[in-house]
Amino acid sequence: MREFAGDPPVEERVGDALRDAGETVATAESCTGGLIGSLLTDVPGSSDYFDRSVVTYSYDAKLEALAVPREHLDREGAVSEPVARAMARGVRDTAGVDWGVATTGVAGPGGGTEEKPVGTVYVGVAYAGEWGSEESGATVARYEFDGSRTRIKERIARRALADLIEAVESRR
Repeated sequence: MREFAGDPPVEERVGDALRDAGETVATAESCTGGLIGSLLTDVPGSSDYFDRSVVTYSYDAKLEALAVPREHLDREGAVSEPVARAMARGVRDTAGVDWGVATTGVAGPGGGTEEKPVGTVYVGVAYAGEWGSEESGATVARYEFDGSRTRIKERIARRALADLIEAVESRR
């Protein structure tokens, strides 16, 4: 599971950045099935900044655990920008952390469509600003990866962590 790891791996850099900032993170994972949380907890001392990973694979899980609006799921489907944004915000707020990271996509080998082929993913990153600061917000990026299911999942997980570190560092 280190085929796409950098040197140092992104999970270590995320840990350093969060620890330096005194901030915490939680993840809401669909297509990655807990892999982001696994990568984060591979780093000794990750309990300093990692709170939880919620795997919400089904529509019902997204709705119940993260309060993803039913309208988003009905209108756009689970693999969509509004759902990724709602997942990132939902895990950030239910966990009470500074950062929420979410993934929702099509890891394959089946399930893709012309509009959303296998390897399509939306990564959401949400930040909780101080109350009244109006600094809270969320961004979503769409990516497409190729390869086997395992390769796609690793690339998505590492991309999500890269998006997180970019967001953390941009707030400095």
